[in-house]
This record gives sequence, structure tokens and C-alpha cells, in this order.
Amino acid sequence: MLLDQRVWMTVLLASCWLTACATPFSMVSSFNSSLPAVNIAARGQTVPVGTPNQDAADDPAIWRNKSMPTASLIIGTDKKAGLYVYDLDGQIKSFNDAGHVNNVDLRDEVMVQGRSSILVVASDRNDLKTAKLALFSLNPTTAKLVELGIVDAGAGEAYGICLYRDAVSLYAFMVLKDGTINQVSLNTRGAVPTGQIVRTMKLATQSEGCVADDATGQLYVAEEDVGLWRFQAAATAATTPIKVAPADGKQIVADAEGVALAHVGNQARYVIVSSQGDNAYAVYRTRDDTLVGRFRITGGIIGSTEETDGIELITGDFGPAYPGGLFIAQDGHNAKGAQNFKLVAWNDIKAALGIAD
Repeated sequence: MLLDQRVWMTVLLASCWLTACATPFSMVSSFNSSLPAVNIAARGQTVPVGTPNQDAADDPAIWRNKSMPTASLIIGTDKKAGLYVYDLDGQIKSFNDAGHVNNVDLRDEVMVQGRSSILVVASDRNDLKTAKLALFSLNPTTAKLVELGIVDAGAGEAYGICLYRDAVSLYAFMVLKDGTINQVSLNTRGAVPTGQIVRTMKLATQSEGCVADDATGQLYVAEEDVGLWRFQAAATAATTPIKVAPADGKQIVADAEGVALAHVGNQARYVIVSSQGDNAYAVYRTRDDTLVGRFRITGGIIGSTEETDGIELITGDFGPAYPGGLFIAQDGHNAKGAQNFKLVAWNDIKAALGIAD
């Protein structure tokens, strides 16, 4: 984002805090040429992370309980302290003091030490010179994370992380801060998890958010000042990316941050990217990379989101509050204290944008 925009945003935020306005950054788009965005209200939010007055909350992951959707769980990172597990009411169920973990992803029904488990993987930044993956299993009954071990993921600063599973193997894509992307083959069947880098890709500048689609074998990565890219996720595929959308100040206002997929059945129909520079989210069709529309999470009973880092979306039934799916966005300026995560119904987003399955 341009410096003068940051100055104006700081002035606006200070003014809104003084006047108690509900949407501190609702006027941001007037300072750039970004495309219009529809307003959507959040239906819930998490308890703030434990690190106050800092850029701390970063990235969410969602586990949907298929047999009891209202018992689904949310994992959220406090990149200064560790990992939280929340319920759908946003209440803290447990905390793991994993230290500086940045992004997080999970896969269900993964063989871990001989049993089918919920595998949670976070990008570990405790050593800024060597990227690592911190692996956990999530106990859905106790809502606690069990530490499995640490896997090396290459030289450099760990930043983004997303998982990908094909018919044979499970992989983690480690996005380093300089735009390097290491594809790490994971083995969690033994007493200690292991990993091996099987492919390396490169974007030119700082990158972070990513998501991979198991069904179509596509990997999406956000290069913060450039835009959204797509790679083939297969370990044997070429390493040349295809640009999905530019950070052109219209569709996406830099930084391009979190990335999420909306599935219809087993197929990813839409990809969403956080347009951090104007506090919006851009939605694209995966079949042709066309822009469907943009939305903002605006003030209301819950409050708005600003400068969002990580996002996540899982479609399907989550109970009466989120019947069509759950979208979660990190909130960079939570008015009530430390940063937290806002919860939005996917049905509300679809209705606002005119999306039909």
C-alpha cells in the first residue's frame, strides 16, 4: 500500500475511534480506484488472542464435524505465542504455546502413528533462518492439539502454509517470505513425522497466503504486491505459475493476503483472496479466473474487519448459524482489544454477490 494511503487510514481510524463509528475504514475506497464491494455483516467472532496491542492473530483453519456440525472447531494462530482452538461460538477451548507460528492448515482422516486423525500443520517461524513445519493432531473430543514434531522445510523465513493431498501422498506447501515455495512430502505414519522437499517454485517478491485443491490439483498463492497466482500442485508438475488476478488497485488492493476456496460438492468453484489494502475480499471463478465480485465485512453487532491477513472457507452445514458454510477472516483492528477472527455465513456472501451453485 502507498504511504499516503496508510497516513490517511491512520487519521480515519483515529477519528472513528473518537466518534465510535462502526466501520472505521468504510471510506478507504475513496482514496483509491478499487472496484465496488458489497457489505456483509459477520454473525460471530472469536475471543481475541492473548497478545494485546500487536499484529498477532494471523490465520484460521476450520474442522467441520460432519456428524455434529455445531461441534465443529476453529484453529487460529497468534503468531507471537501459539495456536488457539475455538468452538463455533468463538470461545477458547484450548491453547498450545507453540511460539511464533504464522499460518495453519489441516486435513481430516490422515494416518498419524497408525490411526486416522485430524492433522494440523503450522508454519513455524521460531527460527527465522530455517523454515519449519510444526505438526499436531487435533482431538475433536477434548478440542486439544497434541504435538507430533517439527519438520524442516528449507532455508529461509517460514511464512505461508497450506496442505495438499493426492491419491498417494500428503504434501505441505511452505511459502517462504521471499516468494520461494517448497513442496514438502510428509510422512506421519511413524513415531516421529518426517518430510522431504520434492519440488521448489519461486515468485519474485514477498508472498504468504496459499490454498491447494485436492480435487483439481491446483495451488493458489498470493504474491502480496503483485496478485494471485496458480500452480499445478502435483509434485512432478512444471513450476511455471499462471496469474489469476492482479493487485492492480481495482480488483485487489495490495497487499494480497489470505486465500481460500469455495467448494460445491468436491469441486472448487470459487477462490477468494483478501484485498488487504482496502479491507475487502475478491471472489473469482476457478474455471475461467473471472471476477465474480467483492465484499467487505462491515460494522454491526459483531463489528467490521480491517487489514485482513488469513482467511478460510469450508462449505457445508455448520448448523443454524452457518447452514451453507463458514467463512473466517482475521481482523487486524479489533475495536475491543487484541486481534481476533470474524465468522461469516457463506450463504450471506453468496446472496450478496448473486452466486448460485
